[in-house]
Amino acid sequence: MNRLPWILVSNNSGSREARSRIESATVLGVDTEYDSFRYFREKLCFIQVSTDSVVFLFDPFEESDFGFLGDVFQNPDVIKVLHACDNDVRILHRDYGFTFSSLFDTQRAASLLGSEALSLSAVLLEYLNFELPKSKKIQRSRWDLRPLEEEQLEYAARDAGVLVPLYRVMNRLLEDRDLADEAQRIFSEIAGGRWREKTLSKHGYMKIEGYEDLDEAARRRLKILYRWRFEKAQSTNKARFMILSDQALLDIARRGDEFVADPAAVDVLTHHQLSELGDELLDVLRDAADTD
Repeated sequence: MNRLPWILVSNNSGSREARSRIESATVLGVDTEYDSFRYFREKLCFIQVSTDSVVFLFDPFEESDFGFLGDVFQNPDVIKVLHACDNDVRILHRDYGFTFSSLFDTQRAASLLGSEALSLSAVLLEYLNFELPKSKKIQRSRWDLRPLEEEQLEYAARDAGVLVPLYRVMNRLLEDRDLADEAQRIFSEIAGGRWREKTLSKHGYMKIEGYEDLDEAARRRLKILYRWRFEKAQSTNKARFMILSDQALLDIARRGDEFVADPAAVDVLTHHQLSELGDELLDVLRDAADTD
């Protein structure tokens, strides 16, 4: 299977070409890159759409116009092929209101066909005898930073570019085995998925390692700190660990009175964390003391 060329859509002329070629296709591969590690809400960083002959790369951080994709994605006459796409569908709807019809998920199709290994690389190897080189370094790279490296663009285009030929093989197998109707039922359920805001785990603080060793006052402090961190992460759209680690919460809860007396002397937080969060933490701990 040949690797498809790709075009980074970065101006009006590129957008017009992308629109013309995408809207004339009957089967499209669709993929996204998003960061769910550093953000409270997954941050969409890139959208890839492939035809039989080319992959178009759309950058949500740029001014390029890709709103037309909404009409394409909901057009029932165009097959949209994605892999393990629950989050892709939810995030694209959350950020742009895009909805999907005639969706085909190659991971779910592989599961229906009896495959045990369901990663894109494994499915490609099984059904197309094509080995897709995967780089964990690139996969986990900073998709939210610009400019993107050439390696990242190649990686993004390669994943999208294999989806259309993979669909043609898998769809035929589903039909041959009388699994097409069941597959469509599953794909329709996926298409109806919607993003939901994370909610606070009511007893999550009790799962932090070391909780059992705390006295009752420290446990109450940890509970309030745990909620504070969740709300801080939510309001700043940062991953919770980037606010404070579980260990830091535990140490502050354990040494509550000492921390209130002199946060710097306790030596739990970095200078930057103290500067950025110290006053808030003192307020939280004082509130916790008021409830004792």
